Amino acid sequence: MVTITPAKKKTTAPTFPKECLKNTRALTGAEIETLKKNRNHSDRSDWSNVLVSKKGFDPDLIYGSAFSGFVVLGQLRNAKVKYHDLELECGIYNSKLRDVVTGNDNAIHNVAYLENYRLGSGVILFNIQEMSCTKHSKFGNGILKQGESEDVRVWIGVANENDGRAVLPFESMIPADAYLWSRKRGDKKLLKRFVELTEKGNTKKNDTYGTVGNETVIKNTTLLKDAKIGDCAYIKGAFKLKNITVLSSAQEESQIGEGVEMVNGIMGYGSRAFYQAVAVRFVLGRNCQLKYGARLLNSILGDNSTVSCCELLNNLIFPFHEQHHNSSFLIATTVMGQSNIAAGATIGSNHNSRSPDGEIIAGRGFWPGLCSDFKHNSKFASFVLASKGSYQRELNISYPFSLIAAAGENEPIQIMPAYWFMFNMFAIARNRYKFQKRDKRVVKVQHIETDPLAPDTMQQILPALSRIIELTKNYLQDAGLENILAAKGDAQKLQAAKDFLHQNPNADFVLQDELCQKKCGALILKPVKAYKEYRKIVKYFAARSLMEFCSVHKIKKLSASAIQKIMAIELYTKWTNAGGQILPSKKVDELCAKINSKKIDSWEAVHKFYDACQNSYGDYKARYAIYLLEELYSRKISDFTKEIFQDIIADVTAVSNDIYSDSIYSRKKDYDDPFRQMTYGDADEMTAVLGSINDNVFLRDLKVQTAQFNERLLELL
Repeated sequence: MVTITPAKKKTTAPTFPKECLKNTRALTGAEIETLKKNRNHSDRSDWSNVLVSKKGFDPDLIYGSAFSGFVVLGQLRNAKVKYHDLELECGIYNSKLRDVVTGNDNAIHNVAYLENYRLGSGVILFNIQEMSCTKHSKFGNGILKQGESEDVRVWIGVANENDGRAVLPFESMIPADAYLWSRKRGDKKLLKRFVELTEKGNTKKNDTYGTVGNETVIKNTTLLKDAKIGDCAYIKGAFKLKNITVLSSAQEESQIGEGVEMVNGIMGYGSRAFYQAVAVRFVLGRNCQLKYGARLLNSILGDNSTVSCCELLNNLIFPFHEQHHNSSFLIATTVMGQSNIAAGATIGSNHNSRSPDGEIIAGRGFWPGLCSDFKHNSKFASFVLASKGSYQRELNISYPFSLIAAAGENEPIQIMPAYWFMFNMFAIARNRYKFQKRDKRVVKVQHIETDPLAPDTMQQILPALSRIIELTKNYLQDAGLENILAAKGDAQKLQAAKDFLHQNPNADFVLQDELCQKKCGALILKPVKAYKEYRKIVKYFAARSLMEFCSVHKIKKLSASAIQKIMAIELYTKWTNAGGQILPSKKVDELCAKINSKKIDSWEAVHKFYDACQNSYGDYKARYAIYLLEELYSRKISDFTKEIFQDIIADVTAVSNDIYSDSIYSRKKDYDDPFRQMTYGDADEMTAVLGSINDNVFLRDLKVQTAQFNERLLELL
């Protein structure tokens, strides 16, 4: 409802912010006359509400503008400010300012309404309809001001549509923070402490003002309300920006483009939103892109992610997420990074109850195929590739690096464990390389494990190996194998099944796992091959982790003393992917205990704890590597024979060589396959389009690295 209040003559002097009075002065009579002559207006006849810089002020640079409340003007000189093709004179033209502090050399042109903002130096504001800030703004943070009730607090309902995992956004939030907050729901004290950490430093006073950082450009924008904009940001043609923080710096410039609407959220450093993208109740990480009509609602998007065209609701998404297709959407998920959602993927379209309470959890490297859909609740191990299909029952895929395929309604799904190691080793090698290359962050607060072979995936391989042994035991019993039937007790039967897997590397049969799909179960394809590949990869990870440890500590050989040094490190066998950083689960528990006891009392201190864990990550991996080898060979490392070490060297070298040879093969088939050649007139045209395989920098580097790795492996073991 619009109210009309008769204007009253201002008689009292305005109250200026004390922190803005340094090096300022009142206007002179001559300056006031010049301002009036230039068709400017003040709501005080004596212009006492306007202060100007002592360093320089030219009243001729202000034209057709109105001033009310208090206005403090920075240095104004006859100069021009240029950004790309936009070049404007410094000064204030055809604008209305109320309770505003400007910086030096600002160019403010055609800003119909500017209220309660403080601007940095070199700022350009051009063609803005409304730019205002309320006294109680939170800039997208989940805090409360004095006198406000809990129902106005902004929560982000990640991972679940009923807000059962909701978190409060805050300016320094990273995916690791959101993950802990969203998962530790049983600890009510901890949840309360998370709120306290978020509120820390909040004075609750209703004295807030909007800010625009140095050298920021805002042009052709409709509405900008309750916004905190960092340095060197570029905003052009935005439709609506309300209650947001745009983090930006000279090193990591953020941009917002045409038709964008962003409400109640925080945009990370170096991120970009363009072309009718919409974000409501959100946190964008560093170096993210949101574009081409993408809708991001009630979600947190991790660093280095790109989302366009699609729709995402109620998600917690870790770094390096790719989703580019208008026909895909993602609802009520926790996706743990390095993921790629194909066109037509509808992840969240078929809940299994009358209330929106279903969830999907997908480990790193989740890659659903074209036009695939899944039923909540479902859970996927790391690096699961789902082929095109409709998965109409709940899934629990516990085999990492697997390929899954739907076989039809009321049919078992098909799972090929270790598929990546059998047929796509190129991706294993390239993933680490490409993600490191795509990481454009200058400041890296969220630690990100980009290697597919890491403790989080190794801890999934071990139970997958045990599951294959158990299912093989069942299969052999049903087949009437004498060794199994003669074995006494379950332990001996499992050992007989394990021996069968080792002694029959070419055996080909299909296992049944009823735990992978509700009611219909799953068929496990190529289990013997998968068992062998899993073991080889664990050895490869262990050898590489030991190699990296020895390199850091300048150890040439894995001698008894070197092993003793590693064994002195605390062993962690359970790991948590916290926003992209792989942490020992005990360290997560330790962190939560310290937050509860107030030994850690700020989000900054939480992030320092993550940093300390990352600094010791190499040591943790080395100790875990020895544990893995001991598990594979069922004996202490001190009892390893020469033959065992030779077996490790053989398998690890085979994996190393396979990674290189498969990478060459994967790239070479682009040149040799006649079905790929047929679109080119001749070999020269194909080379011009694809480039030469000999020019591939990744393959050249991989060749050198493979030779060095194999040589170092022999030296080490």
